[in-house]
Amino acid sequence: MTEPFAVSRIAGLVTAGFVAGVMNSIAGGGTLVTFPTLILTGLPSVPANATSTVALLPGILSSAAGYRKNIRAVSRWLKLFAPVSLLGGLAGGVLLVQTPSSVFDAFVPFLILFATILFMAQGALGRVLKTQGGAGQGRPHSRNGIIGAVVFQFAVALYGGYFGAGIGILMLASLGMLGFENVHEMNTLKVMLAFLINVVAAVYFAASGLIHWTSVGVMMVGTIAGGFTGAHYAQQVSQKVVRKLISAIGLMISGVMFTRTFLS
Repeated sequence: MTEPFAVSRIAGLVTAGFVAGVMNSIAGGGTLVTFPTLILTGLPSVPANATSTVALLPGILSSAAGYRKNIRAVSRWLKLFAPVSLLGGLAGGVLLVQTPSSVFDAFVPFLILFATILFMAQGALGRVLKTQGGAGQGRPHSRNGIIGAVVFQFAVALYGGYFGAGIGILMLASLGMLGFENVHEMNTLKVMLAFLINVVAAVYFAASGLIHWTSVGVMMVGTIAGGFTGAHYAQQVSQKVVRKLISAIGLMISGVMFTRTFLS
């Protein structure tokens, strides 16, 4: 590797980490930047996905710390969903490791497009869930409804361990169906469960030797800086503008990946 390439690679990883940290602090979707960037720097798709998962963990952890005052209010649901989140996240990680690189390469454009569509639909989904009414967490929950939510959370965790982008949106949808109305409590539960899903997958990826630790270290510098910056300016940025920008980035990246995978 020549020195100019090394410098450009470092700059690219730090920049991608910074952008992803800002995105996750304000609206989510950071994986849509970190994962393709790692591929462009030369990593195969499976190690790139695993490395992206680890690089984004500090941002998720800092978000979880920010919501710690709400943990008691959602402790019942955290106890219910934590085991299936860990199990599903681990199963998704195992599935990724066992997936041949050629197969995962073919999935990548569809996964990115799916995550982008989820992100774009978040606002509309939130409005639909809001119009369903409900009495919040105090509303009685049927046994079948809770079982269905647990099964759905396992499926979300499985997808999260395998790829990850968009799991927050899926979890918010599930919580809305359960009758949650307090957005801070919903976000608390979402962030805590997302951390469990990602951390158990990350541990498995590390044990499997998939992590490119140099890239993780460089990208984390940007991720942490971007997380702090995003948290500081979150109240001053138009959410509508940010969402449009992230959606455009996601569509552009999915288009590039489709072209690279099927037309090159």
